[in-house]
Amino acid sequence: MSRTILVADDDRSIRTVLSQALTRSGYQVRSTGTASMLWRWVEDGEGDLVITDVVMPDENGLDLIPRIRKLRPDLRIVVISAQSTFATALKAAQRGAFEYLPKPFDLNELLAVVGRALAAPPPADAPADEEEEKVPLVGRSPAMQEIFRTVARVTTTDLTVMITGESGTGKELIARALHDFGPRRGAPFVAVNMAAIPRELIESELFGHERGAFTGALARNQGRFEQANGGTLFLDEIGDMPPEAQTRLLRVLQEGEFTSVGGRTPIRVNVRIVAATHRDLRALIRQGLFREDLFYRLNVVPIRLPPLRERVEDIPLLARHFLAQARAKGLPAKTLTAEAIERLKSYPWPGNVRELENLMRRLAALYPQETIGEEVIAAELATTAQRESAPAAIADAVAEAESMAQAIERHLRAYFASHKDGLPPAGVYDRVLAEVERPLIRLTLAATRGNQIKAAAILGLNRNTLRKKIRELEIPLVRGLS
Repeated sequence: MSRTILVADDDRSIRTVLSQALTRSGYQVRSTGTASMLWRWVEDGEGDLVITDVVMPDENGLDLIPRIRKLRPDLRIVVISAQSTFATALKAAQRGAFEYLPKPFDLNELLAVVGRALAAPPPADAPADEEEEKVPLVGRSPAMQEIFRTVARVTTTDLTVMITGESGTGKELIARALHDFGPRRGAPFVAVNMAAIPRELIESELFGHERGAFTGALARNQGRFEQANGGTLFLDEIGDMPPEAQTRLLRVLQEGEFTSVGGRTPIRVNVRIVAATHRDLRALIRQGLFREDLFYRLNVVPIRLPPLRERVEDIPLLARHFLAQARAKGLPAKTLTAEAIERLKSYPWPGNVRELENLMRRLAALYPQETIGEEVIAAELATTAQRESAPAAIADAVAEAESMAQAIERHLRAYFASHKDGLPPAGVYDRVLAEVERPLIRLTLAATRGNQIKAAAILGLNRNTLRKKIRELEIPLVRGLS
């Protein structure tokens, strides 16, 4: 017996196309241009599946979904819409739709969705409807639509998500959306940038430490896992995590518990993990720099954010969005001419969305005219390109001119900035000294081919003091170390 599909869309041409395609596939079809007629059919017990538009003359299709789910919980619903925003995808998922497809959609894809919906087990109860909120994700390109659909599907789950993409593509925005629109939204969202934490401090940062665990540990300190209990832990730049920390993280993911540095009692926390990186983790695996088993533990739901040059059709929408944000923060209102938009679309955007956002802020702050033309955009982008094409020798000279103190200060600034209010946990003085001491002693031993007498003389340390530090810092003694 053929199944019946109920189609509701105020566009007659779309109703015709859908009816023809579904009929050719062996389904019976009833179509209407109003939500009221669709509801009447549902009340009468008709149909095995609903395909509904969002905007209709008498009622919003999304508002109809909870009523359908309450009356006929086994009836699957597919939402189609030209309002191809993250909010639409999220609302469709939250109210219990089986799938959401942005217009224009591929007919073969829609037929595949219909087949899956009719074969799927009875849906679970729809979650309570959420009040509409501002969402941080912007874009109408096909790539972003697929990301919106994926994010909408997994916000209500605890699945581990791996976000990849170039710097500036908005990886933390995705992580925050997964947290802010899911059931953990009332709990902490804790972000940790692996690249900003000194190698020797990562385990203490993630898992905390006990009083007396090392010199300067005057009190017990919670790690980021404990701080994120009940919420989401965002591990940014996971590709920069050192191998020893990778091993410990894998153990936590496998066993669901950990011990703090210097601790013995296992600690259990309920945390959702979202990881992100701009690096090619598969290449790092081949180089032996990233654990393959950890990769598969983290890569349960992969989300790839495309660079801005692959979604140029989103540039006008993003530019207007950032100008509106600038206006909301008190900067003058600005608009862009059509020629200015075209110039923006022709630029390669090596800094991706972040670079576009910074440019829009700069335009709002620095230029007196209300309408920004192509000549202003051309001048701004030319200045940027000139800076980026400066000879490498200049960059090398700057690096050489930076003193060791300046390099350390730059590194520590990033470390302090990675903590809430810029305040790292207690004991940072001794931990940082230990991080500097370890490579200094190791390299000195390498230079003296393991000769501790020579190394102590170079370092200006007593030989017994050197031996004590070698033990404390767990520095391997290998003749001819390099």
